[in-house]
Amino acid sequence: MKLPEPFQYQQIDVGDVTMNVAHGGSGRPLLLLHGYPQTHLMWHKVAPALARDFHVICPDLRGYGDSSKPDSGPDHYAYSKRQMAADMVALMQSLGYREFSVAGHDRGARVTHRLCLDHPAAVERACVMDIAPTLHMFEHTDQAFATGYYHWFFLIQPDGLPEHMIGQDPGYYLREKLRRWSAPGAQFEPEAVADYVRCFSAPEAIHASCEDYRAAATIDLDHDRADRDRDRDRGHGVECPLLVLWGSKGFVNRTYDVQTVWQDYAREVEGEALACGHFLPEEAPEAVITRLRRFFKAH
Repeated sequence: MKLPEPFQYQQIDVGDVTMNVAHGGSGRPLLLLHGYPQTHLMWHKVAPALARDFHVICPDLRGYGDSSKPDSGPDHYAYSKRQMAADMVALMQSLGYREFSVAGHDRGARVTHRLCLDHPAAVERACVMDIAPTLHMFEHTDQAFATGYYHWFFLIQPDGLPEHMIGQDPGYYLREKLRRWSAPGAQFEPEAVADYVRCFSAPEAIHASCEDYRAAATIDLDHDRADRDRDRDRGHGVECPLLVLWGSKGFVNRTYDVQTVWQDYAREVEGEALACGHFLPEEAPEAVITRLRRFFKAH
C-alpha cells in the first residue's frame, strides 16, 4: 500500500540512515510523524486531505517501515529522540526547508517534542497526539501506568528477550496492539495493517523498535532532565505554539490532565480530546484533519 497521488516516494539519505519518505501537495511544509508499531501509512486517511493546503511530508522514522535500521550501541543513542529529531531536520533541509510545522503521534510525538527543544528555530508550530511527556510519565509511574503501558517495561528488557518473544508471532503482537489501544469497534484499513505487519515482522525492525524504547528509558530521560534543569529559570521548554490532541476513550485521557501537564513543558498550549482511542489519525480522521488544518493555517 502507498499513499495516493499527489504523493511521491523517495529514499533520502540524511547521514547515517536513509529515510523512506512520501511527500505531496503544495503550500507550507508540514511534517507528519508516525508512532509504534506503525509506519507513515498511519496518515493514509489524513495526509491526502492536508495536501490540498500544505506540502505534506510523511517519513518512516529510523528503525521503522522501509527506512534504515542502524545498529545501536550500549547507550542506545542511535535511537534517542535527539538523533531521530536530527534525522527530521536533515530530511526537511534536503527538501529545501529550514522552517516547517510538524505533527507527531505516539513515538512520533516524542520525536516532535525533542524537535521543538533541540531545533526551536526550525519548528514553527507543533502538534503532539495522545501522549504525555516521557519524563512526566516515568516520574509518575504507578500500578495503573505499569499495567496500561506494560510494553514500556517489556520492550526495554535486555539480551534480546522482547525481540525473541515478539518474533514468534509479530503479526499477532501488532494486531493485538491495535486492538488494545483503540476504542471498541475501531476499524483499521486492512491494506495498511498488512503493510504494518510486513515491515514490523523483520527481525531488525523488532530490534530497532525495542532500541527506541530502551533509549526512552535511559538516554532520553537524561536529555529531558537536563532540559528541565536548564529551563527552570526560563520557565518553559517548547517555545512554539503547541497543539495537544488525545483520545477521549484512551489511557492517556483516563490517566492525565493532558493539557495541564503540557503547560508545564510548553509556553503556549491549546488542545482537546477527540472521540476515539489512541490511534487518532485512523479512528477520527475527519476531526484530526479539521483540527490540524485550523491550527497550522493560523500563522
